[in-house]
Amino acid sequence: MTAPGRRSSTFTRLLRHGFTDPSAAERLLESPELAPIRNDPVLLEALGATADPDLALHGLVRLLEAQPDSGAQRRLLDTVIAAKPLRDRLLGVLGASAALADHLSRHPSDWQALVMYEPRDLHPEVEEFEHGLAEATDPVSLRVAYRRCLLSIAARDVCGTTDVAQTAAELADLATATLRAALALARAAAPEDAALCRLAVIAMGKCGGHELNYVSDVDVIFVGEAVDGADEGKALRSATKLASHMMRICSETTVEGSIWPVDANLRPEGRNGPLVRSLSSHLAYYQRWAKTWEFQALLKARPVAGDIELGEDYIAALEPLVWKAAERENFVSDVQKMRRRVVENIPVAELDRQLKLGPGGLRDVEFAVQLLQLVHGRDDASLRSGTTLDALQALAAGGYVGRADAAQLDAAYRFLRSMEHRIQLYRLRRTHLVPEDDADLRRIGRSLGLRADPVAELNREWKRHASVVRRLHEKLFYRPLLDAVAQLSPGEARLSAGAARERLVALGYADPASALRHLEALASGVTRKAAIQRTLLPVLLGWFADSADPDAGLLNFRKVSDALGKTPWYLRLLRDEGAAAENLARVLSAGRLAPDLLMRAPEAVALLGDGDGGTGLEPRSRGHLEQEILAAVGRADGAVQAVTAARGVRRRELFRTAAADIVDSYGTETKPAEADQGALVDRVGAAVSDLTAATLAGTLRAVVREGWGDTLPARFAIIGMGRFGGHELGYGSDADVVFVHEPRDGVDEHEAAAAANRVVSEMRRLLQIPSSDPPLLIDADLRPEGKSGPLVRTLNSYAAYYRRWSLVWESQALLRAEPVAGDEELGRRFMELIDPLRYPADGLGEDAVREIRRLKARMESERLPRGSDPKLHTKLGPGGLSDVEWTVQLLQLRHGWAEPSLRTTRTREALAAACAAGLLPAEETAILDEAWVLATRVRNAVMLVRGRAGDTFPSDSRELAAVGRYLGYEPGHVGDMLDAYRRTTRRARGVVEELFYGG
Repeated sequence: MTAPGRRSSTFTRLLRHGFTDPSAAERLLESPELAPIRNDPVLLEALGATADPDLALHGLVRLLEAQPDSGAQRRLLDTVIAAKPLRDRLLGVLGASAALADHLSRHPSDWQALVMYEPRDLHPEVEEFEHGLAEATDPVSLRVAYRRCLLSIAARDVCGTTDVAQTAAELADLATATLRAALALARAAAPEDAALCRLAVIAMGKCGGHELNYVSDVDVIFVGEAVDGADEGKALRSATKLASHMMRICSETTVEGSIWPVDANLRPEGRNGPLVRSLSSHLAYYQRWAKTWEFQALLKARPVAGDIELGEDYIAALEPLVWKAAERENFVSDVQKMRRRVVENIPVAELDRQLKLGPGGLRDVEFAVQLLQLVHGRDDASLRSGTTLDALQALAAGGYVGRADAAQLDAAYRFLRSMEHRIQLYRLRRTHLVPEDDADLRRIGRSLGLRADPVAELNREWKRHASVVRRLHEKLFYRPLLDAVAQLSPGEARLSAGAARERLVALGYADPASALRHLEALASGVTRKAAIQRTLLPVLLGWFADSADPDAGLLNFRKVSDALGKTPWYLRLLRDEGAAAENLARVLSAGRLAPDLLMRAPEAVALLGDGDGGTGLEPRSRGHLEQEILAAVGRADGAVQAVTAARGVRRRELFRTAAADIVDSYGTETKPAEADQGALVDRVGAAVSDLTAATLAGTLRAVVREGWGDTLPARFAIIGMGRFGGHELGYGSDADVVFVHEPRDGVDEHEAAAAANRVVSEMRRLLQIPSSDPPLLIDADLRPEGKSGPLVRTLNSYAAYYRRWSLVWESQALLRAEPVAGDEELGRRFMELIDPLRYPADGLGEDAVREIRRLKARMESERLPRGSDPKLHTKLGPGGLSDVEWTVQLLQLRHGWAEPSLRTTRTREALAAACAAGLLPAEETAILDEAWVLATRVRNAVMLVRGRAGDTFPSDSRELAAVGRYLGYEPGHVGDMLDAYRRTTRRARGVVEELFYGG
């Protein structure tokens, strides 16, 4: 007897053998059932070798207790001690699976299924499993026989007799035998139905691919035909009854539980389509209606039960369609979009524990392999395997995947599948989540041979393999393209030129020959630059392929690299700063404007990096911009050099704004696209307006300094008008302004006027001198008397004009007036002068309201460009910018005198103020705001994509697709974009009709 407070020697030995609850284990060892062998050292050694010794011991005691008599117990104990193969298999299963231990306690004689250890037992196939299920006469006995067969598979698995691929194949073969047995039971229950039809069961998914899990839905498709002379409709109804009964036999819960769900949702039209179709109906659907993912699913199709000849006819009929799937428009993007959608639908709380669907999970490997099979399997039949690891090996052998990459993915996939098997085996429940409990992790780790520190080792190995998959699964598609052109590894199989072109076309490249030349120029050679670019390009190619114009992205990257490739900081930026490479890829492939701005001064690529805390693309304040520009002007030698410097800053900041807009609109791998479209519009409008104001301030300073030194003979102010005054400039907007001056004390009015006019003339000239920087056009047509009036007026002249001649449209235009540069005090006085005009006391009279409506109607009929679709014209079309802005401005003219919050130059701010003041219902405010934001976004997109301003959607299909990507539409959804635009503006026009014309 052990003294109180001291541990027994048995307790210590149990700890040493891996038991976590030695006290409970001691009590179990003292049970009478184990009396004959409790002191046998073989028992503890064997239990200690299992995944969970406590679980194994508990399961063994339960199994002994369930034996019918002492003789049966003795036979079991004798076999456990004397027969090492049985001992390892039985205890291995009991230590890994509580569910199979439950089965053995319910069916205590089934342990004898593990005694056999003959060669044919090592790798059973469908025939052996059919033999094991042969005695099943109903769903309950079928479940018992199924579990008995599962015992032997699990035993070979946990003992290492079979590897993970062989185990998955055996599970698929057992599923095949089970489907056949279930169909036989269904046919026996309805012989009349069976006599009318031929029914083939096609395995899909992991069962079809010969790589099934322990617990998984078994995906199937049913094909039915009438037997000779039978009516087709009746035959299909009979086949449907048989198929439904077969599914219930496998899926329904009985006293012995269920086997697994049989899922037929991969059939044409999914759960909305008929359960059984004829072969001709299947063929018609796939020829006409099937989506890309449905052909991807058919990669694993395999006839397994029922009429095998009919099943083989089904495969033969559909196989040619499968291998043409890669020719479909947007093929790669469709597959990748489906993968992204799967990830997006994972609950956030589960994302880090998802072994199958999460980033770096099993599905990443499977999708990558299937994508490559569909692209190259057209011409290479060796790739047409439904089994992931076999297909990966064939891809490597053919040079479609690098051998090293394939080996790493193979190892990662095997490890992740082994984890998945062990997780499911424990309770025989369908799950792909890695458990959080340390006891579960310890059992899984030990079952995989990680014995020193099972939990820490398991987590480390899991994260390492997931990281490999994350890094390689997309590169897998692109890296062989570089190997094909760089040819740095003599003797290794590589893509042929034809296969490389085939892959580029599948990725969306319109000119694969040029793309291959660019890749060769970028990746060939042994320089540091080429080595770093070979590392970067597989990822960059993926990002280019995610754009509407991959060719332009690759060409622009080559141009930037040619310009900067010898500068160490550029390659270091792309290699070391996480955001820079992806941001650059997005910017280079999103359209013409941003790359054009970048090519004029490629060093601006530095803005794309993480910068100081990730602020490289953050817009700079107007104060900072003005300070930099004025400092550059002060250092310059003459006005031309000064304005050149100011325009250089403007070009760089336009690039910063455009790049930030593109990145925010597309999103990145670490940051989703900005959901608030209004915020995107506001950021661009504010940034471009501030930049324009700072550029005008610098240009004014340069012109005055060169002509007059420090002081101009007149006070001079620039007033922003239109979108400029409203802080709503787009990339292609002119600067709408009016100029006001006032002679300084003692200066002759004519001298002051001449100086002011000279300033304006020189500013306009300098800002439009042809150079590598984009011009800034100054438009003063909103001045009194328009083009016929003087370019510059004194404050008194403005006062006299407005007092005597002002028209209602001029009051409307002044709603957006705001000082932007020059003499601040003069600008403030100008505002005081015009406030009574734009916010007239007691609002507008009815005559003025009618005049505004008349002007708007005339503008709609006269100014719309000939031949353009009015419904898609962002400025003048129904529900477009003009509609919303005139409606808002009419509210400001009528109520601004009484509602101070309406006194703003910004459209969206005025809309919100009108709503808050009760002048607009919230629903109508939202409709107008949505339409205005969308139209503005379209205009910005057109400028970014085409490099020149436009008010309508592009007619070129690639440009239109690029606009769609900027607006958040996936490839192939341009029609949805246009429909959404029409729908949004149609609703806005309805509000305008009511408020502007009817209110």
